[in-house]
Amino acid sequence: MKRSLQHEFICLLLVALIVSVSCSTPPLARPAKTKKTITFISNTASDFWKIVRKGCEKADAELPDVEVAFKTPFTGTAKDQDKLLRDALDRDTDAVAISPVDPAAQKKIINEAASRVPVITQDSDAPDTNRLFYLGADNLAAGKQAGELLKKALPQGGKIMVLVGNKDVQNAKERFEGLKQSVQGSKVEIIDLMTDDNDHSKAKDNATEAMEKHPDLAGLVGLWSYNGPAILQAVTNAKKIGKVKIIAFDDEADTLDGIKSGAITATVAQQPFEYGYQAIQLLAKILKGDKSVIPADKKILIPTIIVQKTNLDEFRNKMSKLLSNAPASNSPGPAAKPAATAARK
Repeated sequence: MKRSLQHEFICLLLVALIVSVSCSTPPLARPAKTKKTITFISNTASDFWKIVRKGCEKADAELPDVEVAFKTPFTGTAKDQDKLLRDALDRDTDAVAISPVDPAAQKKIINEAASRVPVITQDSDAPDTNRLFYLGADNLAAGKQAGELLKKALPQGGKIMVLVGNKDVQNAKERFEGLKQSVQGSKVEIIDLMTDDNDHSKAKDNATEAMEKHPDLAGLVGLWSYNGPAILQAVTNAKKIGKVKIIAFDDEADTLDGIKSGAITATVAQQPFEYGYQAIQLLAKILKGDKSVIPADKKILIPTIIVQKTNLDEFRNKMSKLLSNAPASNSPGPAAKPAATAARK
């Protein structure tokens, strides 16, 4: 009996010792990161972002101490983007480049992220947040370019309808405003701005609806990359190629094919490869403490390129080189420059 009591006492003592040791031992420290993580968040899953990703991958390959995490929201909503951003912060990302879907609604989370890591906006801005700077097109100027193309395509004027995914996104607002400013005082009449909530099928339906409601419609303008192919399909189905002039944005394959066939007058192409490449390169410098890359006006503008039949082959050849990992200097247009410099051009 005595031996049994001694045995129980020893067992209890061992248990107490194990518990004491486990409680006093600090948790294993997370191993130090050998690379800085830059999270790049797009706003949709269109072909435009595939080219952006190529730019990110090139920068990633050139920077041995950087790892790029490219994220695409499943539905293209602000809620999806917020989840991606939150997950990135929880996983200890070191910097973020984001194209905000709804800059007003996302102000709080963008500011929260900016209080923890360097944050820039690319493609579309959120100017009322604490992002370090915006990198992308001068969208107001791009809208004006589309307007000039439209006036040239419709010298006698006429009614036009404008299509976009989300009218509240900053780049959509600025492009539409630039378009309106450009055609003001001309015979071109903008009927309305139709939205599709990033639904490519709905974009085509919007174009079809516009032609059915307005049999005398003279033109359609698509402000986002996938709007061009959607409009082209609708106009083709309606057998109105040539009767309804099309002005697009960006350089999706169907848009460029439409220009080649003459169905699309022109497109205002951004330089998406540069968005990805330069966003990663600049954030990598900032992570190393180089803040000289942040312009005083917090804008780095990358010029847009008008693509028409006359320069289509040249543009395609240069894009092909970029997508096959050619040097960035072969990009189809000037390199990025601070907004003040671009404005003087």
